[in-house]
Amino acid sequence: MAPTSSIRSRPLKKADFSLFIKPLKPTLYADAPPPPPRHGVVYSPPNIKSLSWSATGNLLATCTGANIRVWNAERGPNVKNSTELKSAHAKGGVAFGSAGVSGDAVEKVAFSPGVEGVLASCGADGMVRLWDVRAPGMVGAVGAGKGTPVLGGCKVGGEAAFLTWRPDGAEVLVGRKDDEVYSVDVRHLASSNGAAASGIEATKRLSHGKDVLYEMAFSNTGREIFATANDGTVKILDYPSMAHLHTLSAHPAPCYTVQHSPAGNYLAIGSGDGTVSLWDTHCWLTTHSLAAQNQTTSVRHLSFSWDGMYLVAGAGSDAKDGMPGLNVWHVDTGEVVHVIETQYATSQVAWHPSRYWIAYAGDHGGLKVVGGLGTGL
Repeated sequence: MAPTSSIRSRPLKKADFSLFIKPLKPTLYADAPPPPPRHGVVYSPPNIKSLSWSATGNLLATCTGANIRVWNAERGPNVKNSTELKSAHAKGGVAFGSAGVSGDAVEKVAFSPGVEGVLASCGADGMVRLWDVRAPGMVGAVGAGKGTPVLGGCKVGGEAAFLTWRPDGAEVLVGRKDDEVYSVDVRHLASSNGAAASGIEATKRLSHGKDVLYEMAFSNTGREIFATANDGTVKILDYPSMAHLHTLSAHPAPCYTVQHSPAGNYLAIGSGDGTVSLWDTHCWLTTHSLAAQNQTTSVRHLSFSWDGMYLVAGAGSDAKDGMPGLNVWHVDTGEVVHVIETQYATSQVAWHPSRYWIAYAGDHGGLKVVGGLGTGL
C-alpha cells in the first residue's frame, strides 16, 4: 500500500484555500518543549538553518548547529519518531559523531528527489555526506541515530554554503563560501557491499569570479542552472558545461534565492528588497512581483506548492529583524490568499511534495507544520 502522503491533494482554487487552511493549528515538532514565557526574557527560537521533505513526504529533515534531525512526519511530533545525527559536520576536522563539537557546522540538508530516505548534507568541514535515514527493514521509518548508515562522503574543500540535487537524483551541486562550485556524482558514494565509499572526488564546475553567488537551483530538466548573485541578477547557465546562456536583471538589491515552478512556467526570485519577482520562462520577462506589508526583510528561501499554484517565503538569517506572519501567495495573481499567524518572522519554509502542508522554522518552539495529519489534504 502506498504511503498516505504519496497520494496527492486535490487542487484547491484560490477562493477555497483560505477556507481550508484558516482553521488548522500548526503542529510543533521539537525534541524538547519551548520554555514558558518569562517577563523581561527574550526568547530565541532554535536556529534551524535548513528544511527538507523526502520524496514521498513521509520524512522531514532539519539541521540545527552541528546536528541533523529527521522526523517521521506521518507518525506525528513525538520525539521518539525522529532520529538525531550528532556532529554530522564537525569543525576542525573532527570525525562526525564526536562528542563536544559545537557551532553552526551543518549548512544544508536535502533529500534525494528520487530515492526515499537518502539525505545529503554539507557543512563547515568541507564535506558532502549521504545518509540512509531509514531504519533497517522499515521503509520510510526513522530509527536510532547511532546506527544510521553513512552511504559515503566527498570532500569539496572550503566551507559549504549551499547544496542542491539534480532532478534525476544522480548528482548534487555544492557551492562553497568562496564561490567555487563542485558537483558530486552520488551514484559513486555507496560501495557495492553497502559500506561507506571513500576516495570519491568532486568535480569543479565553477571557479571564483567577480560575482558573489548565494544559491543555485537546477531547472526541472536538469539542463540549466539558475544562480543568484549579489548584483541583483540571476545567471542562467548550461549544465554541465556551465556556459553562460542569459542574465536576468531581476532586483535592485542582491538576489538570494531562486526556484523553478513545478510546471516550469515560472521562475521565482527572492531578493534583499523584500519582494519576490515572477518570470515567465517562455519569454523571460517578469510578469509581476509578490510583496506584503509584513514582508519587511530579505527573502532568502522560497517554496512552491506541489501544483505550483501557491508560494511561501522565508527570511533566513534576517528573520530576527522581520515581522510575524507567514504569507501564502497565489502565484498567478500575486495576491496574499492567507497569512499564517506566527509570533516571529519565519526563517525557513518548505511545502510538502504532494500535499498542502507547509513546514516552517523561526517561530516559537522551532519546527512547525500546518495542514498535517487528519486534514484530508
